Amino acid sequence: MKTALLFAGQATQSVGMGKALFDRFPESKSTFEAADEALGESLSRLIFEGPEADLLRTANAQPAILTVACAAHAILATRGFEPTVLAGHSLGEYGALVAAGALQFADAVRLVRVRGSLMQAAVPEGEGAMAAIQRADDATIAAACAQAGGVCVPAVDNAPGLVVISGETAAVARAVAFLEAADAMVTPLPVSAPFHCSLLAPAAAGLAAALAPVPFGPLRTPYLRNVDAALVTEATADDIRASLVRQVVAPVCWRQSIARMLADGIERFWHLGPGRANLSHVKRQARRATLGAFDTPADLETILKALETDAQADRS
Repeated sequence: MKTALLFAGQATQSVGMGKALFDRFPESKSTFEAADEALGESLSRLIFEGPEADLLRTANAQPAILTVACAAHAILATRGFEPTVLAGHSLGEYGALVAAGALQFADAVRLVRVRGSLMQAAVPEGEGAMAAIQRADDATIAAACAQAGGVCVPAVDNAPGLVVISGETAAVARAVAFLEAADAMVTPLPVSAPFHCSLLAPAAAGLAAALAPVPFGPLRTPYLRNVDAALVTEATADDIRASLVRQVVAPVCWRQSIARMLADGIERFWHLGPGRANLSHVKRQARRATLGAFDTPADLETILKALETDAQADRS
C-alpha cells in the first residue's frame, strides 16, 4: 500500500509525549538518548517531566517534537519499512529529511534548537501574532490581510477551510475583525512569534549561517517541500539549505502537499510525533484514506499489525 509518513509540526507538544515509545522500544529509547547527547542536556527529562512552561518555549519545543517523531520513525525503520513519500509540517520537514537519509538526526536536533531560538528572538514578545481561520474562503482571507495594514499574511494553508494568518499584532487584529464581520471562525494561537512571515527575516538569516556547515546527503526517499509542495526526488545540499531558509518566512503549503500525495495515489497516511493534527488535515481532503498515529496504544498496535501484514504480503 502506498504510504506517506507525516512528521508533526510545532504546537503539538505536551509533557509526557513519547514516553510509551521510550519505555517499550529500545530503538525509540536510543533516539531520545541521542537527542540528549547532541544537545548536551537532558531534553528527554524535559519532555517526560516538564515543567510545561519550559517545554512550550520554541527553542525547546522544536527539538522535543522532532525527537518524538524520529523515535516513532525508528520503530518503522528497524522493521525495514520504506514509505512511498515523506512530508513534514514546517518543523516536521527536518524529520522528513532525517527519515529520507539526507540529514543526520544529531545535526537535525541541533539545527532545530538554533531555529527555535532564532524564531523566538526575531520579534519582541507581544509584537507578533497568529490566528487560525475557519469558515472563510481564500479570497476573503487574502482581502482581510491586504486591508489590515502592516505585515499580515496567510502563513499556513493547512486544509480547505483552515488557514493560519501571521504578522504584526495590530495588523492581525484588524484582519481578525474583518474576518469575524464576514462570519469566519477565528482562533488566536498561543505562539511566541509570528511564524512564516517576513517579520522572521532575521531568523532566516541566522539559520542560513547555522545550516552552512551541516552536511546533507542524497535522498533515499522522496519528500515534499513546505514552500511549494514540490515532490523532491533528488537535491543538492545547497538546494535543501535554501528551501529550509526560505521556509522560515514563506507560507506552509500543507493543503497542496496533501493534495499532491492524494493525486499520486497515496492510500495510507501515518502521523509521526505528538498529536494528530496532520491526520485531521488529511481527512478534510480524503475521508476514505487509511490513517494511523503513534500517540495511543491502540493506534500503535494497528500500525504494528499493518507492518506484519505488509511483510507477509512481501514474502508471498
